[in-house]
Amino acid sequence: MREYDDAVLKCFLENQSQLFPEDVADSMEEAEAFLEDCMAVVVDSAEEVEEYFEETGVDTEGSDVLEADEVFDIGDGRYLIVEG
Repeated sequence: MREYDDAVLKCFLENQSQLFPEDVADSMEEAEAFLEDCMAVVVDSAEEVEEYFEETGVDTEGSDVLEADEVFDIGDGRYLIVEG
C-alpha cells in the first residue's frame, strides 16, 4: 500500500515552491519518493498539525502553524507536513 495517495502527491507537486526555491519533483513518482525520503507526515486536521509541531519541540506560540511553509493544505481536511 502506498503511503501517500494521489491527492497528497498532487498537492505537493502543485505547491512545492512554497517550501523549496526549485522544484524537487516533476512527477507523482518523484514526489512520492521525495516525501518518503524526508519522512513527510499526513495528518487529519489542523489540531493534529498543532500537536505535531508541539511534539517535535517547535514553539508555535502566537503563530498560525497552518501558514508555515512546511504545511500543505491538501484540501480535504488533511495536511501534509514536509520538513525541508
